[in-house]
Amino acid sequence: MFPQLSTYCQAHGYPGFELKTIMFDMDGVLFNSMPNHARAWHRAMAFYGLDLPEDEAYMHEGRTGFGTINIVTQRQFGRSADQAECDKIYKKKSEFFNQYPTAERMTGAYETVKAVKEAGVTPTIVTGSGTASLLGRIEQNYPNLFCHEWMVAARDVKFGKPNPEPYLMGMQKAGGLTPRQTMVVENAPLGVEAGVAAGCFVIAVNTGPLPDSVLLDQGANLLFHSMTDLSENIASIIYEANHLNL
Repeated sequence: MFPQLSTYCQAHGYPGFELKTIMFDMDGVLFNSMPNHARAWHRAMAFYGLDLPEDEAYMHEGRTGFGTINIVTQRQFGRSADQAECDKIYKKKSEFFNQYPTAERMTGAYETVKAVKEAGVTPTIVTGSGTASLLGRIEQNYPNLFCHEWMVAARDVKFGKPNPEPYLMGMQKAGGLTPRQTMVVENAPLGVEAGVAAGCFVIAVNTGPLPDSVLLDQGANLLFHSMTDLSENIASIIYEANHLNL
């Protein structure tokens, strides 16, 4: 049903999966927070005379704030932003973000995570976010589902996505798991790139305005168009993965 599983294993020389964990990105996967982030980035950049269209903000999802600001200043002014400039722009972005209503749980995400846990696989979170309000809402919206000890947030890593460090750190926190024991669920091209660079099987869920090709071109192994679509297939993916015998 999912030939991409065997294709992945063959490409990496694995006899099959030994799936122990699925690592979920947070913004745009577990919470419908990306529209707020995109609007806040656009407004903050405009406030300081910079241009970052809302759609483009989705391309930078997962990148550090410093990295995003530098891309725009280099493009527009031909120079990098200094630390003070980055600090004031990011502070303004956070102010705008906090003006918006709290992001709701992504439709279908709870059912997906619950199905993962019921299949005997441990769900955890790998996010570039350091937003305490979102991190604090995990247990409220996903009670008793995630392994918090394995969670990776911005504060845990030196390099953000697309660097593989966040997912490598997730495997390390989970007791030294290997890529064949891990899958990644991402909605952003930089996140997909990070998961692929870490050697993991990556499931992309296109919950934003970007074309599917942007996610597939970064190496996503499977693609769904909503978390509801994924929720209807995740149990089959796990079963098939753990019963491969190449």
